Amino acid sequence: MIGMIGTIAQAVTKTGVIGSVGAIGAGLAVIGAGIGIGQIGGKAVEGIARQPEAASKIQTNMIIAAALVEGVALFAVVVAIL
Repeated sequence: MIGMIGTIAQAVTKTGVIGSVGAIGAGLAVIGAGIGIGQIGGKAVEGIARQPEAASKIQTNMIIAAALVEGVALFAVVVAIL
């Protein structure tokens, strides 16, 4: 009985540590995505300010790039949690 309780305690401790590392990884993925999307948006605004006639092309490319960053971030969060 005592050996079984020790084994359960070790399993809970190991799972807790792994879960904590996964949470940190997921948080880093989200922070990285936020930084990336912020840079995409900032550079798009700069580009539109320099060439207003190219606003529609810049906006389309910005949305596609932001979607790709979000997709990678979602994938990273799932991998970190697993």
